[in-house]
Amino acid sequence: MIDPRITRYRDVALAMKQGRFVVDVPVGQEDEVGQLGKALGELGRVLEAQFEQIQALARITERVNAGLILDEVLSYVFESFRPLIPYERIGFSLLEERGQIARARWARSDAPELKITAGYSQPIAGSSLQQIIHTGRPRILNDLVAYLQEHPNSESTQLIVEEGMRSSLTCPLIALGKPIGFMFFSSVQPNTYRNAHVELFLQIAGQLATIVEKSRLYQELVELNQLKDRFLGMAAHDLRNPITVIKGYLELMLDGDAGRLSGEQQDLMLRMDAACEGMLDLINDLLDVNAIQSGRLDVKFQPVDLAGYLRECYEGDVMLARSKAIGLTLDLPPRLPVVEMDPRRIAQVVDNLISNAIKFSHSGAEVTLRAAVADADGRADPDGEWVVVSVQDQGQGIPADELPKMFVEFGKTSVRPTAGEKSTGLGLAIIKRILEAHRGRIWVESQVGVGSTFTFTLPLRQA
Repeated sequence: MIDPRITRYRDVALAMKQGRFVVDVPVGQEDEVGQLGKALGELGRVLEAQFEQIQALARITERVNAGLILDEVLSYVFESFRPLIPYERIGFSLLEERGQIARARWARSDAPELKITAGYSQPIAGSSLQQIIHTGRPRILNDLVAYLQEHPNSESTQLIVEEGMRSSLTCPLIALGKPIGFMFFSSVQPNTYRNAHVELFLQIAGQLATIVEKSRLYQELVELNQLKDRFLGMAAHDLRNPITVIKGYLELMLDGDAGRLSGEQQDLMLRMDAACEGMLDLINDLLDVNAIQSGRLDVKFQPVDLAGYLRECYEGDVMLARSKAIGLTLDLPPRLPVVEMDPRRIAQVVDNLISNAIKFSHSGAEVTLRAAVADADGRADPDGEWVVVSVQDQGQGIPADELPKMFVEFGKTSVRPTAGEKSTGLGLAIIKRILEAHRGRIWVESQVGVGSTFTFTLPLRQA
């Protein structure tokens, strides 16, 4: 006759196979079958603990891959790992000065006072941390008080004991095969880590090493970008003043204030003046890009009669079109609403689109400036809460595979101005940012050999 406990143990094993590890295991008599039941129950508890550890590590991995900043991940570790790992304190240090110094980056504790906080540093040479780096294995101290008696000059141990900690486990942080720091787990009880599952700690440290490296690279990128912005701002400001002075003197000479010029001299002066004008345009574009990227774009909203405003823009660009024998047409409905916008900034948008249309069109072509009330998708709608403005040309058109370059800094296409005009490649990127600051958007439709239409939207009222 088969012992009924054997049948029950088979059912328990099948339940564990399905992921249900905490199952009632009858023991009964203290015989060999009962001992098997005890072992099966213990196996279930071990598997349950390991499953919880795997789930916790999976959550850490998800947080790391989500790109959360280091302090958030460390706080998450401190709050979430208590059911799995015994600790009252977690510390985190990074290697600096070519690996010669370990500097505390973060710490959190249940103790009333932290003695080792961010910024605390200690040399690696001659310390116990040097051995951890050398072996790549954790170090366990089960009695910090006894360790301090044996190493009375260990300042970090002295401070951690003063916090109330009595045992510790230190894990190395390894990223891309290179040591970058340490993770310190500490407990107020001695011998806490005597039977620690070291591999679990190493897995946690490995995940944290990954986000540390990501954070370092991201911080370096941010700092380099800020340095670039500062350089562009200073360089542009420093260049604009002398060029403005040179241009002023050239205009005086062209006006005859410095004496009469020969035809050849006047031609040279005009070329120099045009070069200065081009440089000033580039500098102003760089300053705009710098202001936009650093979040300092100055936008001053005010109610504007759109119809009258667009007529002024049109009249300001008519002469530019005529100089190239290009027709410029204004096509407006009988009525247009008042729009809340920055007239100076939107003038940059309209003038840039019109000048580009003229620049890339051949003589005899037509350029049309249009406007209408529209819905949020830019479709004409008399009851809409938006306006849509477009500039259509009969120019060369833009290849479809080059359209993504249109609104990117220094994004130039293979299409070239028809009269050799200069282009910085910044104008469209700048006006895109200006429109975004107005809660608007811009897009382009183009066909090679037919022409292009640039369209932008603006809300009637700003939030």
